[in-house]
Amino acid sequence: MKENKILPEITVKSVILGVFLSIILASANAYLGLFAGMTVSASIPAAVISMGVLKLFKRSNILENNIVQTAASAGESLAAGVIFTIPALVLMGYWTDFDYVEIAKISGIGGLIGVLFTIPLRRALIVEAKLQYPEGVATAEVLKAGDYEKGNHDSSKNLLMIFRAAIFGGIMKLAQQGFHMWNSAIDFAIPFVSRQAGKRSVIGFGTELSPALLAVGYIVGRNIAVLVFVGGLISWLIAIPLYTFFNPIDVSTGYLDVAYDIWGTKIRYMGVGAMVVGGIWSIINLFRPLVNGIKSSLNAYKNRNLGVAVERHERDIPINWVIVALIISAIPVFFIYHNIINSFATAVLMTVIMIICGFLFSAVAGYMAGLVGSSNNPISGVTIATILLSSLLLLLIKGTGSLEGAAGAIIIGAVVCCAAAISGDNMQDLKAGYILGATPWKQQIMEIVGTLSAAIALGLTLDILHSAYVIGSEALPAPQATLMKSVAEGVFQGNLPWNFVIIGAVLGVFIIIADLIQKSRGASFRIPILAIAVGIYLPITLSTPIFIGGMVSHVTRKQREKNPENKQGLLFASGLITGEALMGILVAIPIFITGNKIWWPEISGFSWLGILLFVLITAILIKIAKRN
Repeated sequence: MKENKILPEITVKSVILGVFLSIILASANAYLGLFAGMTVSASIPAAVISMGVLKLFKRSNILENNIVQTAASAGESLAAGVIFTIPALVLMGYWTDFDYVEIAKISGIGGLIGVLFTIPLRRALIVEAKLQYPEGVATAEVLKAGDYEKGNHDSSKNLLMIFRAAIFGGIMKLAQQGFHMWNSAIDFAIPFVSRQAGKRSVIGFGTELSPALLAVGYIVGRNIAVLVFVGGLISWLIAIPLYTFFNPIDVSTGYLDVAYDIWGTKIRYMGVGAMVVGGIWSIINLFRPLVNGIKSSLNAYKNRNLGVAVERHERDIPINWVIVALIISAIPVFFIYHNIINSFATAVLMTVIMIICGFLFSAVAGYMAGLVGSSNNPISGVTIATILLSSLLLLLIKGTGSLEGAAGAIIIGAVVCCAAAISGDNMQDLKAGYILGATPWKQQIMEIVGTLSAAIALGLTLDILHSAYVIGSEALPAPQATLMKSVAEGVFQGNLPWNFVIIGAVLGVFIIIADLIQKSRGASFRIPILAIAVGIYLPITLSTPIFIGGMVSHVTRKQREKNPENKQGLLFASGLITGEALMGILVAIPIFITGNKIWWPEISGFSWLGILLFVLITAILIKIAKRN
């Protein structure tokens, strides 16, 4: 039910707190994405922190808290768009280090475009189509539960829960990453020798001892966690053993190294094929809602010009302003591309590709967020599809072996990825605002403020992390950025393993068919293709703790359904992610300042302790999620 009373929304304190949380949560999510290859929505923890802070002021209200989480979650979402793509420019050698100004321009413009593209879709997807937008609904419920004006006093308790969990996650990260008390992962590979002489098959498995990944699994839920794990099993228990059985392998470096090498150079490209198919399928499904959204927005603009009164909670930024802002935003993008390619015509082509892909995939992301949530949004899939298309077009223009062409494709993908990431987040926030009776155009303004704030800070965050851990290393593998680099370079160098891409695409078609069968049966367990594709290209060590977290969510589901007001498990999981991610950055800061990679003293020999603490935190999460 919407609020009829007009409450202040954009205030000085809400803007300052929104900008601060946008930067902090963007940095935390940047670390999480580079480490885990997945990011999660920060709307709920941002809302809880906002309620805890603004309660200290004499006058604050629920719509101010909503504005704060709108800005804060924009920073978290922009981080996903940045870390999935921009590190590829350093990994491929186009950049020697992270250029703060360029990162701010690319991510800021991409995020701004994402906000603008979703404005015409708000009415069609939220008001008319009535899509679920799970994080948006959950955020609205958390804000209502902590509304101090209505006598709800749980905000301090909720904030304390996040803080306690952050302490747990932070201490584990400090012990593992700072003092090296135990390895971050337990993994192994073993051979199976067939009866046929000389035939060996390698099989691998393992898990990270990461509370953050456990929390990711809990937040995304059983369905997605299982599918990500299934993707990992397809890679590590089926594809790698089959490949090693039919192809000669050199095991002098060890079976585990062999398994990782085959997965990295061959098998994970099945995930690329599956993602491309998933991205195309999403666009096909979206055609009608997309057309309806544009029509609805144009009708609203006509009514406004005719003097028809529009209620406050239905007012968006006018569509004519949106069009002007998009045209202005395209100009600096053109100059970025022109500096790379040094060709006017090619830069125009790249800008047009970016605008078309940005609009289509922002719509895809906005729609899919309404179905499966922002944490499960197919950002990686649409970005890979964009980079693959851009690479093939630029290949025709630049020819093979062009580093500039590969870099140009990555930057097209970066702008699109930032736009798509912000799009899904923006729609979640607008859904929460719709429930609470907020003013859409004010939320859209704060989405822009949060986006630009994070864009300024993310370059420094990447530089700090790269100096301490080296992005692309085992400590910070950056799965998506590594894959984007491999796809772009593979097209231009002619060594992209197309046979595995095609196998993945065929597998993707079968998964879509299976999902359609599940849909026709009305089954609660669906099979979104992009969840499995993510699992195929993630190391199995990342998929396993996500699966464990999903199972925790499943076994506590009945208790949570009996007491839907209890968000303690969700808040504890959010705190684990925030604490581990922020400690990862804090550990990196002295290394960044001193340039000494062994700044932290090493205290090894506590592998058993890492396992014990991971099991303990899992048990605590189960206990908290089951509370009445």
